[in-house]
Amino acid sequence: MKMIIGENISKIYVEKQLLHNVSFSIQEKERVGLIGVNGTGKSTFLKIVASKESADEGTITTSSDYKISFLSQKPNLDENLSIMEQVLDENTSINNIIKSYESCLSKIQEDPMNEKIQSDLMHYQQQMDSLNAWDHSSNAKAVLNKLGIEDVTVKVGQLSGGQKKRVALAQTLLQNPDLLILDEPTNHLDFETIMWLEDYLNKFTGALLLVTHDRYFLDKVTTKIFELHNGHLYTYLGNYASYLEAKAIRMEELEKTETKQKSLYRQELEWMRKGAKARTTKQKARIQRFEKLEENVKVNNEKTQLEMVTAGTQRLGKKVLELKDVSVTFNNKVILKNIDLLLKQKDRIGIVGPNGAGKSTLLNVLASKLVPSAGELEKGQTVKIGYYTQEQEDMNGEQRIIEYIKEEAEVVHTEDGQMISASQLLERFLFPPHSHGTPIRKLSGGEKKRLYLLKILMSQPNVLLLDEPTNDLDTETLTILEAYLEEFPGVVVTVSHDRYFLDKVVTELLILDGSGTARRIFGEYSDYLLEQQAKKQLEKKEAVKSVEQPIRLEKKQLRLSFQEQKDWETIEERIADLEIELERISKEIEKAGSDYGKISELMESQNMKSEQLEALMKRWEELSEKVEAIQAQKAGSK
Repeated sequence: MKMIIGENISKIYVEKQLLHNVSFSIQEKERVGLIGVNGTGKSTFLKIVASKESADEGTITTSSDYKISFLSQKPNLDENLSIMEQVLDENTSINNIIKSYESCLSKIQEDPMNEKIQSDLMHYQQQMDSLNAWDHSSNAKAVLNKLGIEDVTVKVGQLSGGQKKRVALAQTLLQNPDLLILDEPTNHLDFETIMWLEDYLNKFTGALLLVTHDRYFLDKVTTKIFELHNGHLYTYLGNYASYLEAKAIRMEELEKTETKQKSLYRQELEWMRKGAKARTTKQKARIQRFEKLEENVKVNNEKTQLEMVTAGTQRLGKKVLELKDVSVTFNNKVILKNIDLLLKQKDRIGIVGPNGAGKSTLLNVLASKLVPSAGELEKGQTVKIGYYTQEQEDMNGEQRIIEYIKEEAEVVHTEDGQMISASQLLERFLFPPHSHGTPIRKLSGGEKKRLYLLKILMSQPNVLLLDEPTNDLDTETLTILEAYLEEFPGVVVTVSHDRYFLDKVVTELLILDGSGTARRIFGEYSDYLLEQQAKKQLEKKEAVKSVEQPIRLEKKQLRLSFQEQKDWETIEERIADLEIELERISKEIEKAGSDYGKISELMESQNMKSEQLEALMKRWEELSEKVEAIQAQKAGSK
């Protein structure tokens, strides 16, 4: 059985202990989710496991042929390569011949009569046959298509940030590793693509280690949870729901222990204050015990949960915000069209829709950051908006954390009349006192997001506009943010793709479908998505029925594409070769006797060949149906 083992891993980064004697193991087919507050070292842990970064101490052990593929949050792609070239960038014989074949195919389309190119194409086709590379090429295009990438000839440099992340994800998935490491794989993915990825990973035969803020995704994919906290790694068996239950039990036990320690600590503190001298061995031992106890209490007293303060807000009048017949046009393209929207007290609205549908544009109009091309925005006199944007404001990297927060307010007045200082609020947001003087440039991306969120809440708004607030925030921060929003007395309008977050926070949805218009409905986002999925499946069935009409009614002449013709000419021979190979492997397994190492290798090869055969059989069925349809069409036209 293949596995990876880490022993006593330690890592210090910018004077902060991220990992302290961490040990772990990931076995074959295990699905591990990594959880931890932003800044605790999740991405660093992934990089160390993937050998992209070295640990200060400790060892990671694998078998000699153990292969790891790693998707980082910000993948480094070659912008001069085409999408297909990037996806097949790994230096393997199959990848190299596919790239040569694809390049030659592009050339012959430009110059079909060139004999040299024709000769090269024939040569590459023969090599594709000998290496069984057709299936790998088809699989690469299929994965890209599922991730929303259709034209594989486009240069990577022409893609948006979200599209680049999808290409990097496809490249990582196609490397067929023993361990797949994914850092926030669901960012920039829509619901259908996330559902496909869930299914893909559940069928994946290797091991998986991932970080994600999508808790539904985490719950459906994982079988084991690693929690990183204060440099230590805790392991929980089961998915995210199982982790929450086990974590609650552990915290209850910790609280019982902490209560006993605090009582003992008070006794020891009283003894120390009496001025005990460390003269005898007994007194020295007691002082050492006190120092150790003091450290334990200090650690246990660190907040393990992000506390959000419901600050006092100015009361909203009956009129909050209203859009009247609002339209927005950019470069003659209609983004929003004749939008009417009335926001009332305590509204909880989620704005959803495909990328480019105008969701962020609508928030900018509501925040008065963008003047509409037509229509008007009416705003109540008592409205005070807090706007959390995707880009967030430019932060001065040299500015201290405490200085950044004090720019907004020195203190916050809560609804029950308390006054909380900026320093106290930072502590409640998991910034311990020793970090308050830290320059912002030393923070992780998630910590900067948390700091930015705190500053917005300190402004004590009564209308919160949130643009993709779940991106780059950890699950613990999100859980407490959701609890805060439940108690928030004002209006919340949020753009998000996060199903879990929307289901917990909003009570109605504003649907932007890309046409510029908006539709407002009540209910949970997950229910809406399931309804849309059912509707699409019904539409597909109807489309299939229409295709099943007599072929003679089809005006367009059916024919095989160039690639389909090549597949059809060789597919039966490739199927026969695989069947012979599988028969040979079965005989080898029988002869192996008790040589379990050899049996394991043979069975892996058998599984891989069986999957290839299954894919070829499906391809043969598709092509044979099309060939029959072409023959029937020809017969009908005579």
